[in-house]
Amino acid sequence: MSYIETSTNLITFKVGMLDVRIFPDRDEMGREAAENVSNTIQVLLKEKKEINMIFAAAPSQSDFMKALIEDKRIEWDRINAFHMDEYIGLEKEAPHGFGNFLRDRLFSKVPFKSVNYINGRSENPESESERYSELLKSNPVDIVCLGIGENGHIAFNDPPVADFNDPKLVKVVELDLACKQQQVNEKLFAELSDVPTHAITVTIPGLLKADHMFCMVPASNKAQAVYNTLNWEISEKCPATILRKKDGAILYLDRDSASLLDETK
Repeated sequence: MSYIETSTNLITFKVGMLDVRIFPDRDEMGREAAENVSNTIQVLLKEKKEINMIFAAAPSQSDFMKALIEDKRIEWDRINAFHMDEYIGLEKEAPHGFGNFLRDRLFSKVPFKSVNYINGRSENPESESERYSELLKSNPVDIVCLGIGENGHIAFNDPPVADFNDPKLVKVVELDLACKQQQVNEKLFAELSDVPTHAITVTIPGLLKADHMFCMVPASNKAQAVYNTLNWEISEKCPATILRKKDGAILYLDRDSASLLDETK
């Protein structure tokens, strides 16, 4: 890996097709990612009447979402919003629910043309997965805004269930222990037994259908996952490694999440 450090202390390099950008702190990372996403929205809306975006629900996305909301250039009423995963079986207004997380921090803050929620309370999660899959087929995704989990997952595609050649766009998955522990560590749940065992997620091929992928990964708890993403072989053992084969993908890091990379030393 070769890298360039600019006068603003921004470090940039490329691993495979994946552009990597390291910022001094997560605030600057979030603002730059938001500006890049907004610029891409402007370009796409010159070509299309409306576009479709998928968002991740996680504390790692908060700086980015805050900056995105503040961007006055965005024509939100020409954007259809989706989210990439949801727990199965939570109460309707549970603050842990990813749809609720996004509603409170993004979806209710700006006037999207439509907001399309995954219903984790459906009596038939398989049917709900099929319903959401049909929505994505009818509204091909243009932009995905995502993060990376401590176990290398993207969306809820944990290593045991991730499939780079998954025939489905959306599916029901069982969460692995590392994924559930992360939810507790980030104080989204009080204890491990509170974390749901299953979820509905957009699959890896479903995410990769987007022409543009913006991946925001701050904080020291993601440092090992970032290292694995950029250095391990490309395989489902670390699902995020697939981003190295995605043209149009950008990985945004802060110094903490990039702390295990040689480029920061």
